[in-house]
Order: sequence, then C-alpha cells, then structure tokens
Amino acid sequence: MTEADVVVVGGGVVGLTTALTLQGLGARVTVLTAHDPADTVSTVAAAVWYPSHTDEDPRVLRWARDTHAELRRQAADGVPGVVDRPTRMWLRHPFAGPPWWADACGDLTAEPAEPPYTALLRFTAPSVEMTPYLTWLRERLESGGGRVVRRALGALADAYEVAPVVVNATGLAAGRLAADPAVYPARGHVLLVANPDLTVSVRDEGDPAGITYVHPRRHDVVLGGTYEAGVWHTRPDPEEAAAIRRRCVALVPQLADAPVLGERIGLRPARHGGPRVEIDPADGRLVHAYGHGGAGVTLSWGCAAEVADLALSV
Repeated sequence: MTEADVVVVGGGVVGLTTALTLQGLGARVTVLTAHDPADTVSTVAAAVWYPSHTDEDPRVLRWARDTHAELRRQAADGVPGVVDRPTRMWLRHPFAGPPWWADACGDLTAEPAEPPYTALLRFTAPSVEMTPYLTWLRERLESGGGRVVRRALGALADAYEVAPVVVNATGLAAGRLAADPAVYPARGHVLLVANPDLTVSVRDEGDPAGITYVHPRRHDVVLGGTYEAGVWHTRPDPEEAAAIRRRCVALVPQLADAPVLGERIGLRPARHGGPRVEIDPADGRLVHAYGHGGAGVTLSWGCAAEVADLALSV
C-alpha cells in the first residue's frame, strides 16, 4: 500500500499550492522535492501578481483571476508575506485599451501620460514575500497530515513508489524529466535595497534599456530586472546590477540613496507554448503542471485547482 493518494514532485510555489489544494479536497499528499522549498527558485521571485511574459489565453486568464482573488483573501486574513500593493504601470507602446489580463484584477484604470509614455495603468496587485510564504504553505500542508520529503528523482516513474498518481511540478527540471524540449530557462537578476518608505509598486516593462520594476516589501525593495531567455548561468554581473539600479532610480528617484542589501539571480522555468497542465497522453496516472515562467505566483492557486481536479479524476 502506498503512503499517499497523490505525490507532487516539486516543492516550489506551484507544487505546494497544488499539494494544499489536493489536501483540501481530501487527498493524502506527499511532496517530493530535490531542494528544500526555501531553496527553490520561487524564493528569488519578486512575487508580485502580474502575468509577466504570458500570452493571451482564456485558461491563463482564469488562473490569474482566481489567484488574484485568493491572494487578496489571504492578504485580508494576514497570511505571512501577503500584502495588497497599489501598482502603477507605465506604458510606452500605442495604447489601444486595457490589456487582456485587466479583467483578472478587477480594478484597473488607465489615464493618459506624457512622453515617452502613452498611458499609466493603476491597479491593485497582491505582493508575496516568498520566504515566509513558502514556510506558511509548508506548515499548513504538514499540519494537515501532508509530508514534504527531500528526494531527487532520476525519473518521474520513481514517484509511483509513493503514490498511484503523480503531479509533475518540477519547473525547469521538467525539460529532462518529461523529455520536453519546449522548456527553457529565463534568467532573472534583481537587487534588494533598503526601503525608503515606499508602498507603491511601479513598472516600466517597455524601457528600451531593459525591463524595469520597483516592488516594495516590508524591509526592502526589489529592483529589477532581466529576462534572459535561454541563459542558464546564475553568475553575478556587476555591470548588469549597476544598470538595473540606474533604471530603477530613474523610475523612482526616492531610491537614489537606498543602500544595496543584496542581489538575487534565478532561472525562471519557462516553456514555449505556455504552461503545460494536462494528463500525460502516454501515462494516465501522471498530471503535468510546469512551464509557468515568471508567473508562477500569479497563476498558482488558479492553476492548482485545475491540476487537483485532473489528479483526482485519474
């Protein structure tokens, strides 16, 4: 007899939210993870709700909407690390109306802007500090009888030793474990600086010098960033770090004297064609849930609900 009804392979935000959703539906769940959840790429994320580098898709829109609603509920309930942030997003491209994801956040407004911008979008975006949040997710899972086990798998089939149904939430490792050539890394580089009493998130993703965003947290501010598709290394780059800081100070001048506290570099688990969420056509006991790129937090709870339904239908 196996020790669980479902085993989730992968201990990042997608894996843990899926495991909790399954547990809430009555399943016995074990999470197998090659790294402690606190050491996954999820901890590097700026983790502000926004469907970054995702294409228009009704399924993705539904996941984003449901996750936005869930994170706002968690913020209201005082879940560790979750806060509603007023957000300003400066646009440089010709403005033809609200973006495709506007309905997911519910309170987006647009107004004209002076060049080089064409419009300013204002909306509320939940922000998540990943270290306390991942700890909270894990503690909720374990307090409900679930388990998190450190174990690297050579093959997904090895997970059937633990449960008869497997959810593959392995992120970048899915390229190897699921033999999926569409999986690729998108290197992200951010700086952490002391917070000079900022409370509003600001974005200028169309900056020709590089994507630019400023996301305040309780004790620091995340300055970004980069999105380098196909780059596998996580080596520091002082020139890149200096350029990120210059762009962010130009966007938010209050940051000019903020001391640098550190930097983070991680590989987003991206996928050509968008996230793969489906029952494996060659193995009806295997459900895939990977390829969320930089939108893992943004899509997490909505996607988890669909993955759980698939897993429990097997």
